[in-house]
Amino acid sequence: MSYSIFISDLHLDASRPHHLAALAELLTEHAGKADALYVLGDLFETWIGDDDNSEFNLRAIDTFKAFSTSCSKLFFMHGNRDFLLGGEFEKATGGTLLPEGTVVDLYGNPTLLMHGDSLCTSDEKYQQFRAMVRQPAWQQDMLSKPLEMRRAIAQGMRMQSQQNNENKAENIMDVTPEEVVRVMEEAGVNDLIHGHTHRPNVHHVALKNGDGTRWVLGDWGNSGWLIRASDGDMELNSFDIAH
Repeated sequence: MSYSIFISDLHLDASRPHHLAALAELLTEHAGKADALYVLGDLFETWIGDDDNSEFNLRAIDTFKAFSTSCSKLFFMHGNRDFLLGGEFEKATGGTLLPEGTVVDLYGNPTLLMHGDSLCTSDEKYQQFRAMVRQPAWQQDMLSKPLEMRRAIAQGMRMQSQQNNENKAENIMDVTPEEVVRVMEEAGVNDLIHGHTHRPNVHHVALKNGDGTRWVLGDWGNSGWLIRASDGDMELNSFDIAH
């Protein structure tokens, strides 16, 4: 049976090699069998540029390249941690970067794909930060800096983000329901798949043209999360990650 796989929020990092091992196992299982794999953002804990050829990054790239050469398609979407993924990464992995808010035809069912951070409109400070770092001029300036400087900047930004999130109300860091309805109706879809919030679940959404569904992928910790979509069926599943 034809099917596609969706994952997000792996937050791959050299300090957590078991996550990369779990990814390699997952890709090996589905290589040449799945029609496509979609990675909906925050694949890496940080990505400071396609020129960061650390051993860990190269292993991750090789893992994806093995999948894409198996005749299964490979797609990525930027998250709030890896928005500097670029053309060299696409070329090295054999994948394709999709814009936020892409609609794909899942076996006859048009489905909206997002990372999900743009849906959290109540977090105004984060949305201001997001708008800044997505500007081409900001990204070009960042990428012009030496690798070591970028590493230090990324570490500082990550620490600042963690501190800010500790003081935020839980509802502020979740999606805004009205924004979910707006983007789904604007895209003309009844299904939305996203990650970012680390709150895996399946939600009913009331739309003008009928019932909709919001599928939320979880982050990878002791367990991993994926959505498997086939003709007329979609499932959100978790699996154990060995340490």
